[in-house]
Amino acid sequence: MNTRPYCIGVTGGIGSGKSTVAAFLGALGGTVIDADAISRSLTATGGAAIPAIRAAFGPDALDSLGAMDRAAMRKRVFDDPAARLQLEALVHPLIWREIDLRRDAAREAGAALLVFDVPLLVEMPRWRPLLDTVVVVDCSPGTQHARVLARNGMDATQTQRIMDAQASRAQRLACADHVLLNEGLSLEALRQRTAQVLHTLRL
Repeated sequence: MNTRPYCIGVTGGIGSGKSTVAAFLGALGGTVIDADAISRSLTATGGAAIPAIRAAFGPDALDSLGAMDRAAMRKRVFDDPAARLQLEALVHPLIWREIDLRRDAAREAGAALLVFDVPLLVEMPRWRPLLDTVVVVDCSPGTQHARVLARNGMDATQTQRIMDAQASRAQRLACADHVLLNEGLSLEALRQRTAQVLHTLRL
């Protein structure tokens, strides 16, 4: 019978670099389960969430290829909190089901280390009991803004609305077992700091 893998949760605000850190942990031997990637697959063309999204929000919620129109829905849920709760009620159970399937498959395959890349780890209390340790990838709000504007093509107002909807920097730091400050680092320096986390955990 396989033993339980060691479970690390990696989180951080938009633009923090959390997915880069999760990928480094994967390259260092972890099996990465990316909650945001799962969400995107469920809302892509032919995704399992698409029929329910169409039924709840109408054809305007979908783009020309039949995927969820992420820009349109982002505006909709920011303008209407009830719509956000409705969308989460449709998508989150499907995300959890897929996470459970991937976690079980990794365990059956003998994975020793699972890395969960989770944007909303702090906002969703269900996560903490599932994890052995939480790594928060941290940077200043100014750095978040600069990275998102350069990477995503969003304007400053959109970026700030996303940041405001997420847990605060203080809330994330309060939940951290390990803080990885990603400020002014090269990718190699970030990789080395990520490796140091595993060394500290003796993994």
